[in-house]
Formats: sequence, structure tokens, C-alpha cells
Amino acid sequence: MGMLDTVELEAMIEEATVDAYNEDEQLTGLFTMLEEHLGLPFTTAVLGVEVTVDGIDLTPDGRIVALCSREGVRQSIGILELPLSSPGPEGVEWIEAYRHWAG
Repeated sequence: MGMLDTVELEAMIEEATVDAYNEDEQLTGLFTMLEEHLGLPFTTAVLGVEVTVDGIDLTPDGRIVALCSREGVRQSIGILELPLSSPGPEGVEWIEAYRHWAG
């Protein structure tokens, strides 16, 4: 899947944040879109180790994190720091939109 251009990303951000009045609400809107569209679970490699991303979460300090697990060990990784396999999971374009917004 090719990278989206700025116009497409900004249209997605607009769709996600149409009712948002401030940055917190914009973040919540983007998180909701990720929850709805990201194909979970998916696997990816973190530091050469395959992990399963089986959820996402919104932290109290306002970051979207991926909930990763491997052999019963769980770890949260900021979704913007998460290496994505190619092709990425379904809905990966919402991570790009979030990255653009967080830019």
C-alpha cells in the first residue's frame, strides 16, 4: 500500500475530528477511528522479535499506544514508534493520519 499524500491524510483527520473542539477531543476522534479501522490482531517485529498487537489504548498523558504481546509478556509501545511490517495491517492509513496530526 502506498503512502497517502497530505491532502488525503488531512481529509481523514478532518473526518475524525469534525466534532472536536480541542486537541484532546481531536485525539479521541483519531483514536476512535483507529479502534474502528485497524485490523487487529496483527503481527510485527520489534527489535527483531515478532510480537502480536492485539489492541490499542489511549494513555492518560494523551498518547495512543499499541498493546503488544509475546509468549504471555505484554508491553505497550507508542503507536508512532511501532515498526510496521509491509504491507501493514488493514487500516494502517489511520496510523499515518495520526502521525501527520501529531507531526
